[in-house]
Amino acid sequence: MERLLIDAPHIAAQLFGPQNCHLALLSRISGAHLFNRGTTLYIDTADSSIAANLIKLFCTLHEQAKAGIPIAEDRLEALYSRMAHGEDTTQKAQKQKTRELSACIETPKKCVQARNPAQERYIDLLKKHDIVFALGAAGTGKTYLAVAYAVHLLLQHTVKRIVLTRPAVEAGEKLGFLPGDLAEKIDPYLRPLYDALYDMLSKPKVMALVELGSIEVAPLAFMRGRTLHEACIILDEAQNTTREQMKMFLTRMGFGSRMIITGDCTQIDLPHEANGQQSGLIHAARILQNIPAIAFHTFTREDVVRHHLVGEIVNAYELDENRNTQT
Repeated sequence: MERLLIDAPHIAAQLFGPQNCHLALLSRISGAHLFNRGTTLYIDTADSSIAANLIKLFCTLHEQAKAGIPIAEDRLEALYSRMAHGEDTTQKAQKQKTRELSACIETPKKCVQARNPAQERYIDLLKKHDIVFALGAAGTGKTYLAVAYAVHLLLQHTVKRIVLTRPAVEAGEKLGFLPGDLAEKIDPYLRPLYDALYDMLSKPKVMALVELGSIEVAPLAFMRGRTLHEACIILDEAQNTTREQMKMFLTRMGFGSRMIITGDCTQIDLPHEANGQQSGLIHAARILQNIPAIAFHTFTREDVVRHHLVGEIVNAYELDENRNTQT
């Protein structure tokens, strides 16, 4: 059994996680038994290589915690996996710190940090391209990072306003059957965008910016006929656009603007099976791939940053769809 003494209680608390959740996660993925007594970590395993990798992992996390870099539970599995595959973390510690700081988006309430290499590449594309398509599974941070970057651009005065939009496509109940006026009917479709905004800015600040017109949240249908200059425009749930809607949206781009299009092609709610329509996101990804100024980034289920069960759920659905396709 290996033993590792952590020199400060507040550092030990960060390493072990709330109610020792980090230890439970690493026990599950490594097969070792991890537990603590006070600030001392115990690693119980018969495999010396597993013990060595875990010790290296906690030494790396210790240095990050001392440097003020937060320890995210959803990054631990990726870190352990890299060490288990033989990466020399002692030589990469400083590079890792620099990379994490560079892949961080500053907003008033928090520094939104990339949680895996896929998110790092996504942030890098956002900084280098005027139009970025982000495709992939639910829970990979596509929309959240896009909103964070839009807030950053607005507060840096790189753009004058943020426009957030989604297609109002029902996944069950019809809009006409919902109670309230038009604003109340469409609010459920736009609520995830507001939730992301409230993570970056205080609610009074969001409301003030909405009142000033610096932030606009509206259904996709409201974009028709407009040209948006000096704006960061985000189209969320783009898999539910038609080809005509996607063309309409992309041609709203004006001078000094950025566009971010996010969507998951496995969750299309369009009634395309009935009327032959193809998702505008799938169509755009096919015909725009060869335009150098437009970037495409695809997340996989391994990049999910929500609860670890989300990744397993996505995997189960993909396996089922593949079986159905083969039969």
